[in-house]
Amino acid sequence: MSQDLIELDVHGGIATLSFNRPDKRNAMSDDMRAQFVVHLERITADKSIRALVITGRGKGFCAGGDVAGMERRMKAPQGEIAFNGWARQQRVHYVQSLLHTMPKPVVAAVNGAASGLGADTALACDFIIASEQASFTWSYIQRGLIPDGGGMYFLPRRVGLSRAKQLIFSGRKVEAGEALQLGIADQLVPHDELLARAQAFADEMSRGSATALALGKTIINQSFELPAEQVFARGSQAQGICYTSSEHRESVMAFLAKTAKAS
Repeated sequence: MSQDLIELDVHGGIATLSFNRPDKRNAMSDDMRAQFVVHLERITADKSIRALVITGRGKGFCAGGDVAGMERRMKAPQGEIAFNGWARQQRVHYVQSLLHTMPKPVVAAVNGAASGLGADTALACDFIIASEQASFTWSYIQRGLIPDGGGMYFLPRRVGLSRAKQLIFSGRKVEAGEALQLGIADQLVPHDELLARAQAFADEMSRGSATALALGKTIINQSFELPAEQVFARGSQAQGICYTSSEHRESVMAFLAKTAKAS
C-alpha cells in the first residue's frame, strides 16, 4: 500500500479525500479500501476536522468495485466462495457505516461517473454535490448482483421506493440534470467549480456546535426507522448533553453579555 490510492488534504478544518486510481476510474480495490478506512477513522477521531469532502481524481468519481477483485473471488475454491464473500461484505459495510455515521458533515463532490459501489458511496454521504459531468448508475444487476454498499437503504430515502426500484432493476445511467431533478444530487454546479463549491458548503454546514451537530445527525439518521416517541426521547437525552457543552455555555454567556451591554 505504498501508493496513495486515496489522497488526504486538510485545510481550514475541512478534510478532502480524493480517490486516486484515475486510470481505473477510481474503482475500489482492496488496498484502496484499506487506505479509505485508515483515513475515515482518523478524520472521525480528529476534533480539529469539522467536515469531510470526498471526490475523485481524473474523469470518474468511482467506478464501483474492482473487476480484478471479482475475478479473484470467482477463482477461489468452491467451498470458500460464500465465506470469502461474506468477509468482503463486512469490510464494505464497515466503510459505508463510517461514512454514514461520521459525527460531522460529509459531502460527496461527484466529478464524473459514480457507478455501483461508487454511487452507493456517494449516497452514504450526507450531501451530494454533482458537477455537470457527473452521472450515477446502480449497475449491479448488469453483473448479476444487488446493491451491497447501502444503495437499497439510501436510494429509496432520496427518490422514493418505486423510483429506487426502477433505477436498481434497470441499472440505467442517470445524468447530472436528472439526478438533481430526482433528488439524488442536492446541487448541480459547473465542473470547474465543483471542489471549491463542495468545500465551501462543507464549511457552511460545520460552523455550528460540533456537539449538537454530532448528536443531531445521529438521531436524524435513525428517524425514519423510529416512532416519534423514541425520536423525542433520544432528542431529550441529546439535549441534556448539549446543555453541558462548552459551545452552549459560551454562546449563552456571549448573548447575555451583549444584551447587558446594550441595556
